[in-house]
Amino acid sequence: MDTYSFLRHFADSWMLILMTALFVGVVLYAFRPGSRKVQEEAATSIFRNEKRPAPDVAGSASRKIKEA
Repeated sequence: MDTYSFLRHFADSWMLILMTALFVGVVLYAFRPGSRKVQEEAATSIFRNEKRPAPDVAGSASRKIKEA
């Protein structure tokens, strides 16, 4: 059996099973009961500094260069 045939057989059988199990694991991890707070925090993190914007890190570095 040459290398291509071996790898093709491996990908068609065991790797498919491994990738399916990985997908199911990621889905179960994302929808686990305790993850609602983490998901809500990630969803609303973009609005965290809505009233007062976060400091502009890149802008402050460019101002220092212009001042020099």
